[in-house]
Amino acid sequence: MVKSFTLAAAVALLSAPLASSHYILNILMHNGKQVGGEYSYVRKNSNTYMPSFMEIIDSNDLRCNKGAVAGSTKTYMDVKAGDKIGLKLFNNEFIEHPGPGFFYMSKAPGNVSDYDGSGDWFKVWESGPTGSPTSTGGWPTYGKYTMEFTLPTTLEDGEYLLRGEHIGIHENREFSTDVARRYILTNFYRRRRKATDMECAQIRITGGTGTAKPSPLVKIPGIYSKTDPGLTFNFWGGKGAYVMPGPAVATL
Repeated sequence: MVKSFTLAAAVALLSAPLASSHYILNILMHNGKQVGGEYSYVRKNSNTYMPSFMEIIDSNDLRCNKGAVAGSTKTYMDVKAGDKIGLKLFNNEFIEHPGPGFFYMSKAPGNVSDYDGSGDWFKVWESGPTGSPTSTGGWPTYGKYTMEFTLPTTLEDGEYLLRGEHIGIHENREFSTDVARRYILTNFYRRRRKATDMECAQIRITGGTGTAKPSPLVKIPGIYSKTDPGLTFNFWGGKGAYVMPGPAVATL
C-alpha cells in the first residue's frame, strides 16, 4: 500500500530531532603523527561540533569558527618549511560527509597567539572530487580521519594561523514531485545547518627560503557567497562538474 505524503506528516518531519554525524578538526598533525591532544594547538570554538557555516559566512567568525579567537591557545613551534602538516578529527571520528577540504594560511605580524586573522590569507591546499561529485567515492576526503598536506619550502619564516576546513554538500537537496511536498521538504533541509567545520591551529614555521609571494591573497570573510555553485551543488542528483568554492590555490 502506497502512503500519501500529508501536511501532518510534513509537520511531524519538520519538528523531529535532527540527527547527523558532525566532526571537529581539532588535533594537530605533524609529519604524519599527532602532536598534543584536542585543542592543544587549535583554537577552541564555542559551538562544539555543531556546524554554523551559512550563518557566519559574512562574519569574522568564518576565520576560525565561533568563539575561536586569539587568547590562550599554545603555538606549536617545531614546524619546518617542507614538513607535512594537517589536522585530525576529534574522538577518533571520520569524515562521513561528501565534499571538499581546504587549508588556508595567514602570517601573523608578531605572535600568532595575539593575532585575530584580519590580515591576508591564501589557500595553500584543496581536495576536490576525483570522481563523480554525486558519489561519496568521488571525494578523496570521505572516510578519512585527517586532512594533511606538505608545506611549501618557499614560505617565509614566522608564526601562522593554519585554517583547516571541510564543507559537507550532502544537505543540498531538491525535490521534484508534488509542489507542497517539495516546498515543505526543501524548507526542512534549509533549516538544517550546512555540515561544515573550520578550525585554526597556531604554528611557527622555520627553514623556509622566504621567496614565496602568495597569490591570490584574500580576506576572511570574503572568500564565499551563499550562492556559490560549490556551496549549493545538489549532491542528490546534481549535474555537471563541481566548482570548487573560494579562491584558487595560491602560487608560491
